[in-house]
Amino acid sequence: MLLVISPSKTQEINGRTIGKWTLPVFLSQAEELSGILAKHSVEGLASLMKISPRLAELTFQRYQAMQFPFTPDNSGQALLVFQGAQFSPIPVAGYMQEDFRFAQDHLRIFSGLYGLLRPLDLMQPYRLEMATRLATDRGQTLYAYWRQRITAHLHSLLAGDRNSVLVNLASDEYFKVVRPKDLGCPILKISFREIKNGKARIIAVYAKRARGMMVDYVVRNRINNPELLKKFDRDGYSYCEELSNAHEWVFTRQAQ
Repeated sequence: MLLVISPSKTQEINGRTIGKWTLPVFLSQAEELSGILAKHSVEGLASLMKISPRLAELTFQRYQAMQFPFTPDNSGQALLVFQGAQFSPIPVAGYMQEDFRFAQDHLRIFSGLYGLLRPLDLMQPYRLEMATRLATDRGQTLYAYWRQRITAHLHSLLAGDRNSVLVNLASDEYFKVVRPKDLGCPILKISFREIKNGKARIIAVYAKRARGMMVDYVVRNRINNPELLKKFDRDGYSYCEELSNAHEWVFTRQAQ
């Protein structure tokens, strides 16, 4: 069983390194994309990414300062670098080495710059959403740049085991980079909804937090069987059989 999640825009290197660090599988591609983006002006980045001048300036500085090769001195490990609503419920400060090892084997983080990241992969802060229309030699979008590469890599991780399942905890924007029919294994989407006035709705900020809680639940309980996900009961969520089907499992709770 392999979980995939989206990255976050909030990132911070805190100087902490956990055990053995690894390098991103697609580091050479990240260096290529970083080089393309480093040629953009502040104004060009603002236009490309549809962000404010302040964010464009920060993004510009990050790409100008990005250093290759990555080392623990100039980078941080992905699960420690990403912050925000989805990652704050993953209490990495309290994780043991065994927790990180399990996460390393069972979790991947999508990235517009790095393609796919393992929890212990070194990375440097960046901004590049998967939906960005960045032209490369593979096409006019990052989907064109990454789809074959990411799908093939996930296939190599999953196809060898007849019992493998890809558990999709990512946003639609990021999971669109995968070509499902080429994975060679079932895909199980996990959704979180809030019930109010008898209706179950997805509230983005709560869904992000719930995804992080699900990741932590899987890591702490060493879950490698999707059926055990149905026991997830944090923060009032529970599996809703009525709204679920074979391809999407829905967890609901009463609106906060």
